[in-house]
Amino acid sequence: MQSTIKGLLQKNASKIVLFVMDGLGGLPSADPKSPFKGKTELEAAFTPNLDKLAKSSACGLHVPVGFGITPGSGPGHLGLFGYDPLEWEIGRGILEALGLGLEVKRTDVAIRCNYATVEDHVVTDRRAGRPPTEKMRKVTERLQKQIPGIDGVRLIFGAGMEHRFAVIMRFPEALPPEAAMINDSDPQAEGRAPLPLIPRHPKAEKVAEIAQKFIDKAVAALKDEHPQNFVLVRGFSTHPRMPSFSEAYGLRGLAIASYPMYRGLARLMGMNAPDFSGDIAGQIEYMKDNWNDYDFFFVHFKKTDSFGEDGNFAGKVSRIEEADRALPAIRALKPDVLIITGDHSTPAVMKSHSWHPVPVMLSAPYVLGAITEKFSERECVRGELGIIPSVSLMPLALANAGRLKKFGS
Repeated sequence: MQSTIKGLLQKNASKIVLFVMDGLGGLPSADPKSPFKGKTELEAAFTPNLDKLAKSSACGLHVPVGFGITPGSGPGHLGLFGYDPLEWEIGRGILEALGLGLEVKRTDVAIRCNYATVEDHVVTDRRAGRPPTEKMRKVTERLQKQIPGIDGVRLIFGAGMEHRFAVIMRFPEALPPEAAMINDSDPQAEGRAPLPLIPRHPKAEKVAEIAQKFIDKAVAALKDEHPQNFVLVRGFSTHPRMPSFSEAYGLRGLAIASYPMYRGLARLMGMNAPDFSGDIAGQIEYMKDNWNDYDFFFVHFKKTDSFGEDGNFAGKVSRIEEADRALPAIRALKPDVLIITGDHSTPAVMKSHSWHPVPVMLSAPYVLGAITEKFSERECVRGELGIIPSVSLMPLALANAGRLKKFGS
């Protein structure tokens, strides 16, 4: 599809805004004592601004990877940016590393890491209680000094938010993509032992060996750092070769995201993704200040996903309401196309990402509208977009922005 789109591109002065409420989709609460019983987080939230806009927008649901497949945040956002996650499989490690401002070379394997709590060889907290970012920055800096390299392979550490950090393993020679074919050690649930690292290709054997030595050395250095006394590794990845966002869609993109992984993905696409720390009001103000310099604006709102993963239904509801209150400021900029959605569903009742289709609305002058009464999962089923693959959203955005010529004579 990207090659077809590229041949139809035409430039104009239109502005496209993609507002991503991470983990937006949900499922109904089954708690008989909850005032939200029978409602999803989006249905339970007081969202007058989203609901008003939904009435005049094209609404629907999108599927990030495929029916029944639970996406990670990387594949979820790739789909939103118009890259088929099944064609462009990118490990979480490189996204985290790029988001932290680390340079990733062809000789590198990047890994996303979590500080975790392990007791009696069992993971009791995959996120080590979400420790303060500044505290963990100092711990990461200490690990860098204690483990600068292993067997001739240089290690480069980057501290992230809370329990997260990234490590780049820099080898003496360029590496093929197969070198990163190694499973995660994160068991994805408490009460289980960390998984052993197993290379899934002969060219990954050396990388797995170095990675295991890194884990062993890090755990030894953290033995007195309870609750962050262990390291779980995820998302082994090498540098991919893919068309940039501007090459694929003819757009100058600006990403405004507080969390490193999302900046990393935007940078991988060739968007400008400056380091940013601040709330949604600050993100919108930053977008306003840079409005004349870009065509496409990606604004990422994280906490809907965080509360969903923690199983905090009421907390996720409150974050959706926070995003709703910010909507008038976004609309005041008068984008030609405004898309509001999530990268995947994170139902609080599941405490995890899920495979459920994600609500989406597209506001633009040339939509049917007047079908949905509210922005919610059940209302969006009735919308004019139907249930579509995530990769269809970018062509729809371009078409509604007047940036695509007619196909054929």
